[in-house]
Amino acid sequence: MRIGVVGAGRIGAHHAAVLASVAGVDALVIADTAHHRAAALAARVGARTAPAPHAVFDGGVDAVVITAATSAHPDLIVRAARAGLPAFCEKPVALDVPGTLRALREADAAGTLLQLGFQRRFDAGFRAARDALRSGRLGRVHTIRTVTSDPAPPPPEFLASSGGLIRDCLVHDFDAVRWLTGREVTEVYARGATGGASADVFRAAGDVDTAAVLLTLDDGTLVTATATRCNGAGYDVRTELSGERDQWVVGLDARTPATSAEPSGPPPPARPWTGFLERFGPAYRAELTAFVRAVRGEAPNPCPGREGLHALLVAEACETSRRENRPVRPDVPAEPELELEPEPGPGPEPDGW
Repeated sequence: MRIGVVGAGRIGAHHAAVLASVAGVDALVIADTAHHRAAALAARVGARTAPAPHAVFDGGVDAVVITAATSAHPDLIVRAARAGLPAFCEKPVALDVPGTLRALREADAAGTLLQLGFQRRFDAGFRAARDALRSGRLGRVHTIRTVTSDPAPPPPEFLASSGGLIRDCLVHDFDAVRWLTGREVTEVYARGATGGASADVFRAAGDVDTAAVLLTLDDGTLVTATATRCNGAGYDVRTELSGERDQWVVGLDARTPATSAEPSGPPPPARPWTGFLERFGPAYRAELTAFVRAVRGEAPNPCPGREGLHALLVAEACETSRRENRPVRPDVPAEPELELEPEPGPGPEPDGW
């Protein structure tokens, strides 16, 4: 199998290195609008380069992995669909609902595989917790708590194109809650706050550095989801599932960046998690291996692109709630008939942070 990787930034470089070692992948083709960056990555992983991102879709590959800037995702998904190529795309499909629907319609019309990059579905802890919940071991789950905390704010140029803390970070929690429980979110109430040394940067981007959300699921389960860009202790992703019989915690280990205040508690972590690539390295490998197997017809698509629409609708409702300070029910837009659009432009924007 020959796979094209479009986007040679941080996540693209990581995925290319993983794919180079996945059984069944014979060759990689790297493309980026900054050709020197594509060439440097290709040299590191033993791949060749395409002269431009759009050239990847002109033949010579069997599938594509999209790791370019978020703003380029919809056009690249459309290109893959029209070329008849299976595609793996890092989340999100698009930053808004119309762009997401457009890309999904094209993939559906072409009948091509589109897998979305929600890597928590492939994390060992999340999978064990899902099995425990669905087996009934926890009993009735009455409360779920999720935490997503970055150790430091990203560069200002990333904030402007990220879609904001809720769409960029908490969307992972929204997807994980749906995947863990098999339930849908029926109502949200969200709040945001900004402070500290980077407050002006976040305000300029129309964003917040910390957010808290209350979700109500369709069976009445309550979920609290918090996120921040300013967790100086380290990178922290946890999910607590509290039931009438037992309570399980994902992300609680010797590297969890938290210090117990109890005299008999565990010591502070010697090496707290520093970032998502380190924390979820095995999950990313499992995710990409699953994509290769799906392309080869050995397994079903483990995370269809439409899952991204569900999570985005929750995020959009949260943004409305945050702005208007009220509970909001997520929308489910009607599916209009497919309208084919002109071929997308010559290439994506440069890969983001």
